[in-house]
Amino acid sequence: MSPPVRRFVTIIVHTDGAVESPRLRLPLWLARTALGTGVLLALGLGLGVALYAPIVRTAARVPGMQREIARLSAENQQVRQLAARLARVEERYDQVRSMLGGNIVPPRSTGGGPLAVAYPLLARVPGQATRYESGPSLPTHWPLDDPGVITQGQMNDPGGSQHPGLDIAVPSGTPVRAAGGGTVSEAGDDPEYGQFVRIAHPDGYESMYGHAARLLVAPGQVVEAGQVIGLSGSTGRSSGPHLHFEIRQGGRVVDPRSLLKGEP
Repeated sequence: MSPPVRRFVTIIVHTDGAVESPRLRLPLWLARTALGTGVLLALGLGLGVALYAPIVRTAARVPGMQREIARLSAENQQVRQLAARLARVEERYDQVRSMLGGNIVPPRSTGGGPLAVAYPLLARVPGQATRYESGPSLPTHWPLDDPGVITQGQMNDPGGSQHPGLDIAVPSGTPVRAAGGGTVSEAGDDPEYGQFVRIAHPDGYESMYGHAARLLVAPGQVVEAGQVIGLSGSTGRSSGPHLHFEIRQGGRVVDPRSLLKGEP
C-alpha cells in the first residue's frame, strides 16, 4: 500500500527587478484553514460594524436630543407661567366685575313662572348735594355718596322670607356714612351680616349697616350725621359687594325710604 500523497500550496512573492522570488510552501490543509479563518474574521467584522453602526448613530444624536429636551422643558415652564398669569388675570377680572355689579341682577327665569325679574333702581341721584345736621339726629340721610343699585328691598312674610332692610350693590371700599347722628351701640362681626355697625339715634331710632369690609368706629363712639363709619364689602352671608342698610324704631322695622329727605 502506497503512502498518502501530501499536497502543498506554494505562495510566490515576486518583486520587480529581483533575481529571485521568495516562496512560501504551505500544506493544503493549513492554507484552507487560514482561508476559512480569514473568511470568518471578515464576516465577524462586517457583522460587528452592522450592529455597532446604529449605536454610533444613536450616540451621535444624544447631544441634539438633550438640547431638544432642554428647549421643551423651557417652553413647558413658559406655558406654566402663562397659565398662572392667566389665572391671576381671570381672578382680577372676576373681582372687578363683582365690584362693578356684574352679577347683581339675577338672570330671567326660563321656567315660565309668573314672577318676572324686576329692573334695578338707582339708589340716589348722582351729584345731588346733601346737608348734614350736627349732634344727635334722626337717620334721614342716604348712607352712600356713590350711586348704588337696590338689589333687594324689605320683605316681611310671616310664613316665609324675612328681610328687614335694603341691600344696595356698590363696589367694595365705598365709604359708608352714618344716616344720622348718634352713638355707636354695636360694632363687630356677625355670621349673617359680617362686619356691621349699629347706631342709636333720638326717639328710639336705630340704624344698622352690614357686610362692611372695614369698620372705622367702635362701640360707645359718638358719630355725626354723614360721618364715614366704614367701607362697604362682602363679609358675612353675602354673594357680592353690597351694603345692608336697616332702620328700626323701638325694635320695629322701618322702611328707610320713608325717612329719607328725598335723597334716593
